Order: sequence, then C-alpha cells, then structure tokens
Amino acid sequence: MTRPFSPVQIWNSFLKIIPYIGVTFAVVLGTILLALAIAILLFYCKQSHNRLLKAISNIYINIIRCTPSIVLLFIVYYGIPKLFLGLFNADLNFAPKIIYVIISLSLIYSASLAEIMRSVYLAMGRNQYEAALSVGLSPWRAIFRIMLPQGFVIALPNLGNSLIALFKEGSLAFTIGLVDMMGAGNLIISRNYGAYSLETYIALAIIYWALTLIIEGIFRKLEKKLKGEVLSHEL
Repeated sequence: MTRPFSPVQIWNSFLKIIPYIGVTFAVVLGTILLALAIAILLFYCKQSHNRLLKAISNIYINIIRCTPSIVLLFIVYYGIPKLFLGLFNADLNFAPKIIYVIISLSLIYSASLAEIMRSVYLAMGRNQYEAALSVGLSPWRAIFRIMLPQGFVIALPNLGNSLIALFKEGSLAFTIGLVDMMGAGNLIISRNYGAYSLETYIALAIIYWALTLIIEGIFRKLEKKLKGEVLSHEL
C-alpha cells in the first residue's frame, strides 16, 4: 500500500542524518590534503622541461577526466586490496572504507587542482616574481609574500566550485558501504522497507543545499577580504 506524503518524516530523517555530517566532512578534508599533494606534483610535471614527466601528467589528467567518479571508486575499492595481496601478500579487505573513498576522490580532485594551478600560473606570469627578486626578496619570500596571495585570489572562484563538486561527489561513498550522510539516508529507507523514500531524499537535498550555500558564502567573503588585502599591499 502506498503511504501518503509525510512532512513530519522529513524532519525525522533530517535529525537522523545530521549526526553523520562529520563523516562527510572528514572525507572532504582528507581528500583536499591528499589531492593537494598530488596536484603539486602534477603541476611540477606539467611545467617541467622533461617531456616524459609532462606526458605522464597529461595522460593522467586526461584519463581521470574521462573516467566516471563511481567507476574510479570501484576500481580503487576492489583494485587496491588485490594489488596489495599480489605484491605484498597483505589483506586489506577489512581496511576502513573511508580510505578508499578519500583515495579515489583525491585522484579526481587532484586533476582539477593541477589545472587550476596551471591557469593561475599562466595568468600571473613571472613579472611580479622577478620584480620581487629585484628589490631584494629571496625566492621563497617572493613566492609566499607576493605570488601566493595574488594567485590564491585568482584561484578562489574555481577552488570554490571544485570544492562544491567534491562535496557532492562524496555522496557516492555509500555505494561501497561507507555510512556518511547519503549512507545514513539509505539506511533509513532500508529500515523502513522502502517507505518514506521521498521524504528522506528531500531531507538530504535540504542538507546538501544548505551546506553548499554556506561553502559559497565562505568563499565569497574570503575572496572579498583577500582582494582588499592584495590591493592594500599594492598601494
């Protein structure tokens, strides 16, 4: 028998899903840290004069861009345990699922970050870096005091969009059994034997919508503040 729509169930699902927000943000934070390390390496390879390194980075980015996120997640989830079992005779079947989610999302996110870094580098050029060196700044001080603040301001809009995309891509984690917000929502539906599915998904949509608006607001304020600071330094 079809159940009538129940607005109360939206609130009930909301209360049950919210406690798992920490898992979702743990995935996002872990992904950002690992992806940043990979992206810096990719950026270095793309800017290298070594043709092999440049070719490897280009091939990596093209493959990642053409691979659906869920396919890559399953490749990592099923592939890494088999790889470690074959090479090191190590059984990773009981490793925390969050590790596989972070690895797969980092592979995806790092490709975007590397391209953002490259576009910022091309937009800024070397003029300001060379000017900073000419007034006596060391290379590291020129990078951290002159180049990075301005580059970060240029990159902020793309970084914000990429972070929001990553935040939503993380909802795929439930497909391998990780209980984050999306996983909690699906558990609620299964425990109700498929009932209140619409209400549960509406609750999830509201949570994701609200968190996305918060992230957008933070990036807008951060961009405004940093632009003001950069302009004041230039004056």
